[in-house]
Amino acid sequence: MGTGWAPPPPGSQGGAGTARRGPSVGVMVAMAVVIALVASVLGSVGTYLLTKPASGNDPSYSLGPIPSGATNRAPDSVAGVASRVLPSVVSLEVGNGSNTEGATGSGFLIKNGYVVTNNHVVALAAKGGEITIMFNNRKTTTARIVGRDPGSDLAVVKPEETFATPEITLGNSDQVVVGDPVIAIGSPLGLTGTVTTGIVSSLNRPVIAGDDTGTSTEEPAYISAIQTDAAINPGNSGGPLVNGRGEVVGVNSAIATLGRSMSSQSGSIGLGFAIPVNQTRRVAEELITTGKAKRPKIGIVVDKDYRGQGVRIALEPAGGQQPVDPKGPAGKAGLKAGDVILEVDGLVLQDGNELIALIRSKAPNSQINIKYQRDGQERTAKLVVASDDEPTPSPS
Repeated sequence: MGTGWAPPPPGSQGGAGTARRGPSVGVMVAMAVVIALVASVLGSVGTYLLTKPASGNDPSYSLGPIPSGATNRAPDSVAGVASRVLPSVVSLEVGNGSNTEGATGSGFLIKNGYVVTNNHVVALAAKGGEITIMFNNRKTTTARIVGRDPGSDLAVVKPEETFATPEITLGNSDQVVVGDPVIAIGSPLGLTGTVTTGIVSSLNRPVIAGDDTGTSTEEPAYISAIQTDAAINPGNSGGPLVNGRGEVVGVNSAIATLGRSMSSQSGSIGLGFAIPVNQTRRVAEELITTGKAKRPKIGIVVDKDYRGQGVRIALEPAGGQQPVDPKGPAGKAGLKAGDVILEVDGLVLQDGNELIALIRSKAPNSQINIKYQRDGQERTAKLVVASDDEPTPSPS
């Protein structure tokens, strides 16, 4: 370049000017990912729109086949026991010929076609009412009272037909212990063939049962009951309480409730009471053979005003009876007026009702051991339970 030439423009040295740059690699990758996602979503939506049924249903939908396999139940399961016992259980409806009064309950078939139930279930029939029995196969027939015993709240009736119904198996209530599983079967609230389960929650529970309407002139029933938490409701009365082998251990007779009204009774609160089957067996045999049941006794009058420990024998005659019958079991064993009976066969007594219930649960001629107190000294004695020579049978 000679003198007088201007300097070269910037960047002209060393070749052509700088070129414009394109998008970076990172931006291009991000754009590719976005495009791929959008294409995937559009493809899925398109597939759904092309395959979606016009009605909104899916004709090919299925939950698969119903499982198949054995439906047998173990003989000692609740289902197994129930299947054997249910055919022997019946429901009873008792009416007096009007639409304003009636009773319902349950029962079970024993040897020779007799049905055991509660006295309070069939009491109306003793006044001219009619008994209708429904069997598990839903066949019905009428029945007549063979005998009933208000003192134990037990009765035996004879159906006109039994329709080849099998008899139930009776167990041994003396072998029952607290915690044993039990099953109650009957017609609670008129729902025939109902099965509930639980355990034996107590034994020798003193319960006064029978007609609770307040209109009955019959004596109350004193029961030394098996207590259970199996659900028992009105209508279960007279039905069987069975053990895990399907043997009857008790006759459901009473429930405890939290409240009662004139028109309704509350249901089960987990406290039901059953008459021990050994007592039931004895009473049923007596009702069938003689039409009446013997009344076990030890020949004393209980002091109902006593509030101390145990049960005190009355100090004075009451109702024309001496405190201790000299010819009765207590008199022969040496007990006297004012003695306090503390225990029967090792069971500590709480009150007079418990003593009465325990004695009535015993068979005549059975032996019991008692502990009693006289003048502050404890003593023991063996008594042989007696019975009324000629008990007055209940009208039937």
